[in-house]
Amino acid sequence: MPTHRSFPPPRYQTKKQAPPLFTMQAFYMAIIVAGLAGYVGTDLLASSTRYAAFSSACNIKGNISIDTGERIYHVPGQEYYGETRISWRYGERWFCSEAEAQAAGWRRAMR
Repeated sequence: MPTHRSFPPPRYQTKKQAPPLFTMQAFYMAIIVAGLAGYVGTDLLASSTRYAAFSSACNIKGNISIDTGERIYHVPGQEYYGETRISWRYGERWFCSEAEAQAAGWRRAMR
């Protein structure tokens, strides 16, 4: 004995529904693209001067202090050079020489 009752299909025509404008596949693709854009950093492509970050000659890190807002640059070999991270959204950047950093108004890190 069946546990459910089956009904025949309706005899009348129902209105056809419009296809959805935003499918789940498009949603997943948008999530993936947004994640990749965030990972790569769209603001990295905004200025050609930021490509200096990928040059081995431009290895001076221009950091902005969170507490004071002071602009400090770190050169390789200093104590906190390895821990310093450059964040474009806060105005931090890379420099190719100490003279360039000083001309832009940054000071050398104490340690």
